[in-house]
Amino acid sequence: MGKTETLRGTSKFGVRQIAIIGMLSAISITLGLSGFGFIPLPTAKATIMQIPVIIGAVLEGPVVGAMIGLIFGLFSIIQNLTTPNILSFAFINPLVSVLPRVLIGITAYYAYKWTWSKHDGIRIGVGAIVGSLTNTFGVLTMIYLLYAAQFAEARGIGFDAAAKVIYGIALVNGLPEALIATAISVPVVMAIKRRYKN
Repeated sequence: MGKTETLRGTSKFGVRQIAIIGMLSAISITLGLSGFGFIPLPTAKATIMQIPVIIGAVLEGPVVGAMIGLIFGLFSIIQNLTTPNILSFAFINPLVSVLPRVLIGITAYYAYKWTWSKHDGIRIGVGAIVGSLTNTFGVLTMIYLLYAAQFAEARGIGFDAAAKVIYGIALVNGLPEALIATAISVPVVMAIKRRYKN
């Protein structure tokens, strides 16, 4: 644990941090390109592309998590430029696509670090929930603040209903995404930590 904490505390990236950023960023991009990053639900699609960001943040600290989130966000912009949909006008804005994804790594790490529990699995789970909800509510809040009128027009609803619809999506998507992120992140992080110790 001491070695890991020392690495987190340095301002420079070590070989391991660079390798983890590259590997987890590649996983996130692969999930998006393949379609496996989206899990169909009865009313929507839940994304799991935030999970590599959460795992990187909990394992290696907020800077590593933020870097993976940055790459996730930049990929989102490229994806919306190359394969646009009715909301791509919002997702090509870095404040929508990039900023919330960078914040995933920061909020996930500090939620993990500041959770008081002797059980590391609980701390990882809290970090995963907070990181995942940062993604969902962060993206949708930025859409509401910057593009409420365009969102309402794209969805064929009145402007007054935009907030209700946006945060309805946040609840419908956000809770399953947080549960899935927790279910995947906890065993993966704990397995990697055991390997670190060995």
